[in-house]
Amino acid sequence: MKVKDSNPSKPNILDTIKLSKALRIANQKSKDGQLEVAKNIYEDILQKFSKNKEARSELHLLNGGAAVESQDPPLEQSNPIISLYNQGQLQQALSESNQLMERFPNSVVLYNIAGASNAGLMQFDAAIDSYKKALKINPDYAQAYNNMGNALYDKGDLEESIESYKQALKINPDYADAYNNMGNALKDKGDLEASIESFKQALKINPDYAQAYYNMGNALNDKGDLEASIDSFKQALKIKPDFQLSTAQKIYEQAKICDWAGIKEDRHLFQRLGTLTQHIPPLTMLALEDAPERHRLRSEVFSKSKCSQKPLPLVSKPLKKPKCLRIGYFSSDFKKHPVAYLMAKVLEMHDRTCFEVYGYSIGPFENDDMRQRLLKAFDVFIDVHDMSDQDIALMARKDKIDIAIDLTGNTNKYRLGIFAHRVAPIQINYLGYPGTMGADFFDYIIADKTIIPEDQKNNYSENIIYLPNCYMATDNTLLISDDTPSRLELGLPEKGFIFCCLNNSYKISPSEFNIWMRLLGNLDGSVLWLFESNKCVKGNLIKEAQIRGISADRLVFTQKLPHEKYLAQFRQADLFLDTFNYNAGATASNALWAGLPVITKLGQGYTSRMAGSLLTAIDLPELITETVEDYEALILDLATNHERLAAIKQKLAENRLSKPLFDTELFTKHLEDGYQQVYQRYYDGKLPKAIVVPS
Repeated sequence: MKVKDSNPSKPNILDTIKLSKALRIANQKSKDGQLEVAKNIYEDILQKFSKNKEARSELHLLNGGAAVESQDPPLEQSNPIISLYNQGQLQQALSESNQLMERFPNSVVLYNIAGASNAGLMQFDAAIDSYKKALKINPDYAQAYNNMGNALYDKGDLEESIESYKQALKINPDYADAYNNMGNALKDKGDLEASIESFKQALKINPDYAQAYYNMGNALNDKGDLEASIDSFKQALKIKPDFQLSTAQKIYEQAKICDWAGIKEDRHLFQRLGTLTQHIPPLTMLALEDAPERHRLRSEVFSKSKCSQKPLPLVSKPLKKPKCLRIGYFSSDFKKHPVAYLMAKVLEMHDRTCFEVYGYSIGPFENDDMRQRLLKAFDVFIDVHDMSDQDIALMARKDKIDIAIDLTGNTNKYRLGIFAHRVAPIQINYLGYPGTMGADFFDYIIADKTIIPEDQKNNYSENIIYLPNCYMATDNTLLISDDTPSRLELGLPEKGFIFCCLNNSYKISPSEFNIWMRLLGNLDGSVLWLFESNKCVKGNLIKEAQIRGISADRLVFTQKLPHEKYLAQFRQADLFLDTFNYNAGATASNALWAGLPVITKLGQGYTSRMAGSLLTAIDLPELITETVEDYEALILDLATNHERLAAIKQKLAENRLSKPLFDTELFTKHLEDGYQQVYQRYYDGKLPKAIVVPS
């Protein structure tokens, strides 16, 4: 609604709209710098409601008056509301603070409570508005600046949040919370040095600030200083021994550097980590235990802790089924990333007579070759990473997305709030996070009968879309360099059997490593080829090998290569040895595409069955084992039976383009069939239910 300048001959604004709306309009005009318009509206309000304190106070300020002195309610009236907030009863705290505000319209305490309650309900604009009102009454209210910084941070406005924290620190230079919160914003902005310095300032003020140590640990991790990161998490735990976030993150970082002795000290904590009331990132535990029931519990606790907002009102079902369904893919990894490499051709192959394909980039901008390819693959591509969750959801609603697919899930750059707002009638968890989201706002997960067998369905909160062959998308046009690096270039011996495991180091546990070392001991001249994912892992794994009687020269490490050359290097290995709790996923797909057989062991959970799904789809079930004994025996047999291994490689070469795994066109048709089926259920007014896509 446009608000024009007041004119005596025109009706008073209160004749056409409600008081509350008039106050909101005037407040917005004041923010926008349209001060005369705002003054006129406040004057109109006071003509009809002469005792309205908010209008009188705002008009006083606009006319150059000083800020109004805070008039807070007695503690016996405000403390029960604060207690409601602390108990998590946010809506009631907000309601009661607003009611009490009618009697105390110039109370900074009540505006602060209202702001915190709104922020807890993910209503960030309303929270920011409350804090601004508190600051109009008391411009030196450092806590309001800090809290407003938090709301701006949660909204995704990092620059403004940092400025708000700086204002809090101008007023109170010893405000440890403001330094800590500013450190988080600087970290997310990518300014890691400034972030770490901010945490150090917080700890200088408050040496017992466990949360600041935890946050600094995360910043040090992003910087690549994993040992310092682990030390920071340990410091947090000295102060707060039951700090499960810090325990889980410490263990995860120790897994990255293969510090197995350190992990063993905390193994007794695994069952309760993140499964009760304290949340942890579910990803941190996937490689540490094959326990799908606990993985679901962790996802449920995590989702509840991160998503207290109510969904936006449901959209009405269309009267006529759309000819073209609008599919929205949301990802923080539309760049050179395993998810993008797997999905690129599927996006290109979608049938445009039946589907319009939208891409929403929720991660930091990286303009690489893959990004450029994806820009062309989508019908519409929008970079929304600096928008709030609610604004992204509203945009997707405006775009009339029918089915939304989260390709990021509970990974490091999660944006669960987008889906908690309900961006589309149907929401699907797929590929980015290897497991259940544990959230009631995800309707489906895409899988197959190998990755989620019947006896494991209860460990997934989503209904399952069963694809007929394999859950994993692939790209059968993925280029492999003709310039295969020589063994010498890769640091491999010219002769001898090459065992290979280029999985991320956090997936390796003593269980499989013991087997690998026995194999090296049994096969003279053989080596184990590993991925050096960080600066600590090489030394730790060599030390572990030596403890098991294997010399350092039997372990060879490779580092990151350009993707085409990375694929080509697999040609120099003889066998790919999989990890147990967290299989190779995209890496196994890459190895098979390059012609390298993969030996795996099936477990119970999603991550322990990924390679088994791939091998089933390429018709190599003979490479799937179910016990550690069979795993070891099969590897030794193939490593010593050259004829059998040659036959396996020949079969892989024949199956590579004749079996379903790398049939991208067929996979896309099956995926589209799944989309059509789940939409038809929605259109028919039926609740989500597991579906099976026929072959």
